[in-house]
Amino acid sequence: MYQPQPSDKFTFGLWTVGATGRDPFGEPTRPPLSAPYIVEKLAQLGAYGVNLHDNDLVPIDAGAGERDRIVREFQQTLGDHGLVVPMATTNLFTDPAFKDGAFTSADARVRAYALQKTMRSMDLGHELGAQTYVFWGGREGTEVDASGKLLDSIGWFRDSLNFLAEYSQSQGYGYRFALEPKPNEPRGDIFFPTAGSMLGFIATLDQSELFGVNPEFAHDTMAGLNFTHAVAQIIDAGKLFHVDLNDQKMGRFDQDLRFGAENIKSAFFLVKLLEDSGYDGPRHFDAHALRTEDEVGVWAFARGCMRTYLILKDKARQFDEDPEIQAALQAYRVEDKELSELTRGFTPEKARTLKERAFDRVALGQRGPGLEQLDQLTVELLLGVRGNSVSSEAHA
Repeated sequence: MYQPQPSDKFTFGLWTVGATGRDPFGEPTRPPLSAPYIVEKLAQLGAYGVNLHDNDLVPIDAGAGERDRIVREFQQTLGDHGLVVPMATTNLFTDPAFKDGAFTSADARVRAYALQKTMRSMDLGHELGAQTYVFWGGREGTEVDASGKLLDSIGWFRDSLNFLAEYSQSQGYGYRFALEPKPNEPRGDIFFPTAGSMLGFIATLDQSELFGVNPEFAHDTMAGLNFTHAVAQIIDAGKLFHVDLNDQKMGRFDQDLRFGAENIKSAFFLVKLLEDSGYDGPRHFDAHALRTEDEVGVWAFARGCMRTYLILKDKARQFDEDPEIQAALQAYRVEDKELSELTRGFTPEKARTLKERAFDRVALGQRGPGLEQLDQLTVELLLGVRGNSVSSEAHA
């Protein structure tokens, strides 16, 4: 039951299951895992693919010969175990050179180095078969606005992305680029902190059709925002190029918890939205095992992420098939064909007719839409007291 298959398109980053448990207050609690070993273990668990930053695979100071050897061995392991690399990205946040930004640094030398590092990373991603390239601007922000670089930084960021889009096309890579918003951490404030701000910025790029969004559950949740609402806006704009799944307690540091570990109802509505919308991209788990865990706990974490998604996907099916829930939904929506036609597509005649229409304002305000009951039915479904027999038969 709920056994992942490659067709589910579940992916993990080398940095996720490979996390050693280090945090700002403590040293690693488990030894590092090699990239080929991670591929082998994820394949055994039923994953579809593995994603990486450039230096997750190739050390930043590796020479050309070492780089080629590492990549060759990694490709061999991917082929042996049937995993793919759907997405790649660049680490532009760990090295001290990027302490005040990469593409938005006030130092032109840093901005140029960031472009060089990214182009080399794009070469690597293409070599491994990646089709999506993610930009997480972890250091693209400020703690001190006295620098006066805000407008300049937006321009520098735009110039960098326009440059890299042209590079991708000149090389025949055909990348789609996904920009990842986050409000704060590790910077005090990060540029383009929300889905809406990122969508607005994308519209200013030279080839905006090549750019979309890579939203992350924890990033919106830590700021008290509704992640499912953000994803819906991105889908509506046709810009959901990739998605990062994890979990988070509101108002805490970026915890990257196992998917569904905290906000189970939000996770359910997210899964339902992704499945109902027809999203066919990877379901990427950008999370890691708790610092308390040994390697056994790492693979329990990875298995749990995928299993929870599949359970919630099945709950979404039950939701759609539950007659009481569907009746409550039908009662909630009041349809009126004439009014729908009047309010869609302006004409002077429609405006005149609508202005002359008499509405019973008092009755509209008195109607109870039944959301308490609908929410309770949803909670009961998630708690497992509705549709158990249907679910068991479906997975027998």
